[in-house]
Amino acid sequence: MTYEADEPTHPERPGTVAGLLLAAGGGRRLGGRPKALLRHRGRPLVEHAVRALRAGGCDPVHVVLGAAADRVRTEADLAGCVVVDNPDWAQGMGSSLRTGLASLAGTSASAALVVLVDQPGVGAAAVARVRTAAGASRQALATAAYGGERGHPVFLGAARWPDVVRGACGDQGARGYLNAHRAELVMVECGDVAEAYDIDTEADLWRLEG
Repeated sequence: MTYEADEPTHPERPGTVAGLLLAAGGGRRLGGRPKALLRHRGRPLVEHAVRALRAGGCDPVHVVLGAAADRVRTEADLAGCVVVDNPDWAQGMGSSLRTGLASLAGTSASAALVVLVDQPGVGAAAVARVRTAAGASRQALATAAYGGERGHPVFLGAARWPDVVRGACGDQGARGYLNAHRAELVMVECGDVAEAYDIDTEADLWRLEG
């Protein structure tokens, strides 16, 4: 997939922080159940993540789907979201990050705030805190921190997207880029308002409420 760092085509909305939800995972260690459709409080996980982004102040919200994309579109309410498919989702998170950032290229977004669909403990409070701390600069680089350990959400100013895309491969996403730019990275402690656990295996499902 190619990425072009176009100038914004919607100058009437400068400084927009877009929400970018990576929701393409196939749940290999969950018996092949797509993570986006796992049920939490009666609704699919993908809906909870979209709601957290919106309540945390992100607009627009782009959602990257992969595994069972047609089912997710049918079973989840993604009204108002920009939904994009990642045909290479099985290659890992890096391909979904590339797909999501490519969908934002040429829009009014000056930054993207990235969340993962399988982290329901990361809600609107963490989204808002990281977004507020980072501002809306096209150069900004920030992440949530949990007890001093880096986590999600991840805030990527638009000027950084081309380099992030070039380094996003496998399951690493932006990890390599963040490691290489530690000196510029703002870490925002969120351990008091969020929990950064993943829903990866059957043993993690107890964290979800039916």
